[in-house]
Amino acid sequence: MSGNSPSANKAKNEKEGNLKWWQLSLLGVGCTIGTGYFLGSAIGIKITGPSIVFSFLLAALGTYIVFNVLAKMTADDPQEGSFCYYARKAFGKRVGFGCGWNFWASNILIMGSQLTALSILSRFWFEDVPLWIFATIYAALSIVVVLLGSKGFDKVENILAVVKTSAIVMFIILGLSAVFGWIDGSGASPALPRSANDIFPEGFVGFWSSLIYGFYAFGGIEVIGLMAMQLKKKEDAPKAGKVLLGLLTLIYVASLVLAVSMISVDAFTDKESPFVTALSEYDLPFFPHVFNGAIIIAGFSALTAALFGVTTLLVTLAKDGDAPKFFKKKLKFKELPLPSLGLATLGLIISIVTALLLPGKIYEYITTAAGILILYNWFFIIISAMRLLKFKAFDKVMSIIGLFLIVAAVSGTLLEKAIRPGFYASLGFVIVIVIVALLFRKNGAKESTQG
Repeated sequence: MSGNSPSANKAKNEKEGNLKWWQLSLLGVGCTIGTGYFLGSAIGIKITGPSIVFSFLLAALGTYIVFNVLAKMTADDPQEGSFCYYARKAFGKRVGFGCGWNFWASNILIMGSQLTALSILSRFWFEDVPLWIFATIYAALSIVVVLLGSKGFDKVENILAVVKTSAIVMFIILGLSAVFGWIDGSGASPALPRSANDIFPEGFVGFWSSLIYGFYAFGGIEVIGLMAMQLKKKEDAPKAGKVLLGLLTLIYVASLVLAVSMISVDAFTDKESPFVTALSEYDLPFFPHVFNGAIIIAGFSALTAALFGVTTLLVTLAKDGDAPKFFKKKLKFKELPLPSLGLATLGLIISIVTALLLPGKIYEYITTAAGILILYNWFFIIISAMRLLKFKAFDKVMSIIGLFLIVAAVSGTLLEKAIRPGFYASLGFVIVIVIVALLFRKNGAKESTQG
């Protein structure tokens, strides 16, 4: 908590850590793989074509740079506030305040994105049912799960991580079977794009615009920075990140290469997972149903985890003086932070209303805005590390590359008309957070400075 010294916190964290590095990697898979990849990647494919594979490779590099510096800061000075604490330590209370609320806002949008994606996927079976009805059902179920408490939550996330990974591996196996002709299909024979025009059908601008969807698929890595405090050996955090990102990059790239080589990019739509689309012309009547169900389970898990996360985060912000004390209050029954849950539920309701008003484009807008807000925090993670850690020349170069990739991903959203409103939405959130930070943190002088 904010009243403890860094040395006391560090000693406490060393005693409490019980995770092995591979367990952290597995938890990372559970937190990272979601509908942003299973469904959001279809938007990226529509924007840039087969070159979406390179977008994901660049996003993987940028994500690794962010995780690596965050893991090093965690190993050097483990703190409960993680990147929010480091931003505060490096640049002051207002920046720490802004990072905390930016993270809260990004998770609210992630919930909206997951909620909309779940509704779109459910229409695979019930195409005449409006999106907002499914959104209401999933939101209500998610709130019920949070109200039941969090016993065994880590175990459930580990199981769902296996479900998510298995779904992708299943597609890779079936895709390879199609490529080798082991599965009968009515479409054209699978073939890798061979010319620059085939790989970049929308040119450099389309490729630039698609970067945000590569990064969004890796979104959640900053949560692993928070979990890294539970490691037995904090110095193992970078190793856990390398294994996690290596696994994600391998299965992401392999599955995307297969998807874009099996069917024309014109066939992909944001209303259906690209992996279901890729196998739609093959004699696999079971696959769309099984895969769609697996994605829904994974998406609901991510939605509920995000709801639980923002509820807990707001309590922490209130304890640190970065939110009204009202949000610290908990019910005696199961220690539920009802005011915090209520505000998060309001975010869900807004998502439902938006889905009702803008059913056609809402997923692109919310997903883009959520991805951009995540990258704003990633930017501060890198520059905080550049100020707090002693970097060698190679570390500085990698950090600059990471900053460049983040700026490229954010600015690329301005080039594509279909997703540009997402940028303006994220900018609106940031403006509100900055204004509140300037006003609310006037009371911060009453608190003692950490670090």
